[in-house]
Amino acid sequence: MTAEFIVNHLWQSSCFVLLTALLAFVLRKNPPKVRYWLWLSASLKFLVPFALLVSLGSAVKWPAQRAVAIRAPVFSSTVVEIAEPFTPPSYSTVPAHAPMHWVPILGGLVWALGFAAIAFVRCRSWLRIRATLRASTPVELPFPIPAFVAPGAAEPGVVGFLRPVLVLPAQLLEHLSPGQLDAVLAHELCHVRRRDNAFAAVHMVVEAIFWFHPLVWWIGSRMVEERELACDEEVLRMGCEPADYVEGILKVCRLYTGSPLPCVSGVTGADVKKRLRAVLAGSIARELTVGKKLALAAIGVATFVAPLVIGVLSAPTIRAQSSPTAVPKWEVASIRQCTEADFTAYLAALAAGGGGRGGGGGGAGNLIGDAGMLRLVCLGLNSLIVQAYFTGPNGKPETAVFGAGPTVRGGPAWTEKERYTIIAKPESDQSLAMMTGPMMQALLEDRFKLKIHRESEENPAYALVVAKGGPKLQPTQDGSCTYDDPQGPRSPVAPGPPMPCGYYAGEPEGIKAVGVTIDTLCAPISTLVRREVIDKTGLTGLFNFNLDVTVPPPDAPDDPAAFDAAITALQKLGLRLESIKGIDEFVVIDHIERPTEN
Repeated sequence: MTAEFIVNHLWQSSCFVLLTALLAFVLRKNPPKVRYWLWLSASLKFLVPFALLVSLGSAVKWPAQRAVAIRAPVFSSTVVEIAEPFTPPSYSTVPAHAPMHWVPILGGLVWALGFAAIAFVRCRSWLRIRATLRASTPVELPFPIPAFVAPGAAEPGVVGFLRPVLVLPAQLLEHLSPGQLDAVLAHELCHVRRRDNAFAAVHMVVEAIFWFHPLVWWIGSRMVEERELACDEEVLRMGCEPADYVEGILKVCRLYTGSPLPCVSGVTGADVKKRLRAVLAGSIARELTVGKKLALAAIGVATFVAPLVIGVLSAPTIRAQSSPTAVPKWEVASIRQCTEADFTAYLAALAAGGGGRGGGGGGAGNLIGDAGMLRLVCLGLNSLIVQAYFTGPNGKPETAVFGAGPTVRGGPAWTEKERYTIIAKPESDQSLAMMTGPMMQALLEDRFKLKIHRESEENPAYALVVAKGGPKLQPTQDGSCTYDDPQGPRSPVAPGPPMPCGYYAGEPEGIKAVGVTIDTLCAPISTLVRREVIDKTGLTGLFNFNLDVTVPPPDAPDDPAAFDAAITALQKLGLRLESIKGIDEFVVIDHIERPTEN
């Protein structure tokens, strides 16, 4: 549970309380039991975050089709931030070694002390009540629950949640007349029928958890007042004389003190003067009209259903291939485990200038571009899945592959070890993005029987920002690169200027890029610092850059020297990193099999 989650839950619950107060004011001339249920719902809202209902809605399979592919969520992270207006957007500069965050630790400690103090006081009061109950003696009364007389009882009251009992102070029966006693017992009977003790105990839990929130304590006082007014009104409905009832309450107030716990329902709670004036007036509030009942029901249903609907609509949309023509087909596709011959042929193609494309430092597992063909040589299965499900319309990844956690999770152990060579030809000429994206998805689902679903989680990330002194990047000049290379960026060994725009590969002296956006720079930095790096520089256009760093493999152990190298390389470009909270998207393998024979 993050600080952002808590803050958003608190302001949403506070808005719900204000809405409840408005409804209670509108219904001020109606029965107090209605207002009591409104305040109880405001209390329960603190225990049920809207985010929980949204997550339940997002778990609904919509539409109910075969989960063969997925696309990015409808709403971007920017929209999510706007939807959470009280999420603090502050960043802190990242040193070489991340410092301990004392603010949340101190906040948690203060909360724990407050919770412990309230729990201690409540438990001590409850133990005293239990001790008084053990010293009591049973008494026969015309009452539906057991009754006891206790010398140390604070006032007449109902004690207990599951098996409540009536506790009466000593000599109370001697001070009250039969009519007064009947009225007082009728009041306690109302508490039993309404199960006020159980509901009061639930709100006591809310007060202990959210002790720092003043609206929680205000809700508690409103609940006690409305429940006592509701019981007073019910006593009058039962036919008790108002004079006897008032005199009985006054005698109890003169002889005894109120209960220290709201979960012990007595007769002297809330504003006694206000209650006595209402009882003597003998007025009974008007029942709700049909229109008001329907309006309250609609509000209640909308409050519960709206977050569920939001969760359903915001869930990752499943793209089902509903017709054979939804995605272009492969004319022929060969899949086999990688061999040394495959790797040797790949290197030979590079040496001959065959158009292999390096990525993240080059090496095996890259594409050899023959016209009208797709060749993926010695590529890991997880890399194939990433390329298929995280490829945008421009052929570039939609998400950082090297975030705080793996982009592909689940599946048997062999999926992380085995490498495959894929040679495939489409029925008609297709773009690289189509072949490595939707068409690759269909191939994996057909030959590997792959079934996946997408999830996301919040993890520490870095924002790439401009350092003090401004950027020192080299803008790409017009004509210095070309867009005419149909096979995409060329290998470092491929001779001949001008280089293709978007060229990005590992060279002996480091990483070189020509005609790329700042997003491309984030990818190798993410690998070095082992966290997702998000572009927050605000810089647009294309740039050339050289990073004198060596990017380690994704499965290499963390190396502090790699982090320091990334910071130094960014300083030379006039950039730096700041820590933020980021959302890592990943896919989970639900089912996969080794590919069928070619």
